[in-house]
Amino acid sequence: MTETPSLPIAPVFINRELSLIAFNRRVLELAQDVSLPLLERLKFLCISSSNLDELFEVRIGSLTQQIRVGLNRPDDSGLTPVEQLDQVYTSAHSLVADQYHTLNDEIIPALAGEGIHFLRRTHWNEAQSLWVKQFFRRELLPLLTPLGLDPSHPFPRILNKSLNFVVSLEGTDDYGREAWMAIVQAPRALPRIIRMDEEASGSNSSFVFLSSMIHAHVHELFPGMTVTGCYQFRVTRNSDLAIAVDDDDDLLKTLQGGLFERNYGDAVRLEVADNCPQEMIDFLCDRFKLNDQAVFQVHGPVNLNRLMALYGLLNRSDLKDEPFTPKLKKEFSGEVNIFETIEQRGAVLLHHPFESFMPVVEFVRQAASDPKVVAIKMTLYRTGRDSAIVDALEAAARAGKEVTAVVELRARFDEEANIDITTRLQKAGAYVAYGIVGYKTHAKMTLVLRRDGSRLKRFVHLGTGNYHPGTARLYTDFGLLTDDRFLGDDVNKLFMQLTGLGRGMRLKRILQSPFTLHSGMLERIEREIEHAKAGRKGLIRAKMNALIDRQIIEALYRASQAGVQIDLIIRGVCCLQPGIPGLSENIHVRSVMGRFLEHPRVFYFLNDGDDELFLSSADWMPRNFFARVEACFPIDAPEIKARVIDEAFTRYLADNTGAWSLEADGHYHRVKRHHNAKPRSAQQSLLDDLSR
Repeated sequence: MTETPSLPIAPVFINRELSLIAFNRRVLELAQDVSLPLLERLKFLCISSSNLDELFEVRIGSLTQQIRVGLNRPDDSGLTPVEQLDQVYTSAHSLVADQYHTLNDEIIPALAGEGIHFLRRTHWNEAQSLWVKQFFRRELLPLLTPLGLDPSHPFPRILNKSLNFVVSLEGTDDYGREAWMAIVQAPRALPRIIRMDEEASGSNSSFVFLSSMIHAHVHELFPGMTVTGCYQFRVTRNSDLAIAVDDDDDLLKTLQGGLFERNYGDAVRLEVADNCPQEMIDFLCDRFKLNDQAVFQVHGPVNLNRLMALYGLLNRSDLKDEPFTPKLKKEFSGEVNIFETIEQRGAVLLHHPFESFMPVVEFVRQAASDPKVVAIKMTLYRTGRDSAIVDALEAAARAGKEVTAVVELRARFDEEANIDITTRLQKAGAYVAYGIVGYKTHAKMTLVLRRDGSRLKRFVHLGTGNYHPGTARLYTDFGLLTDDRFLGDDVNKLFMQLTGLGRGMRLKRILQSPFTLHSGMLERIEREIEHAKAGRKGLIRAKMNALIDRQIIEALYRASQAGVQIDLIIRGVCCLQPGIPGLSENIHVRSVMGRFLEHPRVFYFLNDGDDELFLSSADWMPRNFFARVEACFPIDAPEIKARVIDEAFTRYLADNTGAWSLEADGHYHRVKRHHNAKPRSAQQSLLDDLSR
């Protein structure tokens, strides 16, 4: 591993959790952007809420555990776990307040202006009230189970992120029990937004919150009692699976046993209606072992993410992004043999979602049916239950081909789907491996062995994103189809590492985690430093989701001090602080966001004109460098290299519509377009040039 020499100026680091909240604030700013279609703004509001859920489930859960076991070591930013937790809760409270302000004061009024109404129970007319009552009794009442609290009915286990109501009561039932409080749990199968009948509402675009219906008729669950209060609440729990697997354990069985318990981890946040009395909040906090800072009182539904359903319920193309069809490259259109096409081209670059993901699916499909193909090897991280790729692998195995699937069972929140995929493939006769104990398999690669006369030829697909056709329409990613023999040999060695045992298989072209990627990046940063010190131009450009690794950041600081120009495009977390005189004034960091989730990892080093360009599945994070199996592969073909540089860097560095700049004060500021400047959107320009 390359040692990073000490810096003449003490490095500065931004806290990871606070940077993550800053990212979600940028998402929220898109929800507040009146230039965007209204339902897209609603979508961004929901995404900011969903992202915050994951922050609490994973990152806050981890901090809480550290505090619980007495760990007090500061992070790179100098904050102890207690200090981090205090600042994160403060920032999260501010973000949540802005989320509900955006919903109540911007989004809902704008929807009403478009004839789309959320009907509040305090404003229902007689016909609307009757419709709600009939719907409640027909559709909701049979599914709701009131849980009265007394010595024989203890406080129930509350499912992670479920909608619940705490109800205060007065009266005595037929058994002589004096009522005081009850819990009503809303089944997850119930929609949170319900379209009201047009005859009752006078419109086909009027909706009622499920919580409003339950509030209005909760008394029907407690006949003979007096309901004195009803308040919605939702608890978020630590959902990071801590799976300890020894070499002799079966990871599949261990995960199956742990998935249920994930829903009942330690509570880390309580969301409750803003009109809930303090005594009831105190009661809930006592049950969930939470303090005041973990309580979020909200004016509106406790789970904003469920509002995403409105996007699908409304057929309003005028309020959504213009639809597009990913372009199918001409060399893959019609009845073509994909392997012959790759042989003719040598390498084909795909940029999703602007270009179709179908060639990747077809690559596996044709491999499954081609009589010349004898084996298929593939990594599966997030693929989805209903996957054409898994169907093809299953068909190939049933046809007698050698099929090897390395399924990462521990892909967070996709564990259950991956267990199902594993079972399917094993039943079909495929060999399924779970990767390497202690390391998540995050590399995205497929290897096809096809007989070419008397020899076997290797075809590979390497990508920056998952083999998931759904996310391939939502995430930006690069993929490479090639018959390059050196890449094919490296990918084959990677699969041998993943499925077998052995040492000494050095890769020629691919940098891999946990062995050579971290040191390879440090070596290339150091090389740019040496060029700059010798009076030559030094240039580093990198695009990724997150930059957290301390050694990489310190090396970039040293490069800046040496005069290397560094342009970083980082969608989410960035712990590096640019623009500090004497430390990072040559580093520029921007976050570009828009219609699609930016997902590729692209690394460029000028190297005095003998430049190097890499695509990767790995961010610059410790977990990607040291706790995962990752692949970082070079792009050498001049035409493809020029494309990637243009489509990953040039367009994004010129974006002036959806870009934020990280400044020396540690805060992000949205890039403002000069009044005479032409609007430039990287994603829109790629849509215009690649998909049409």
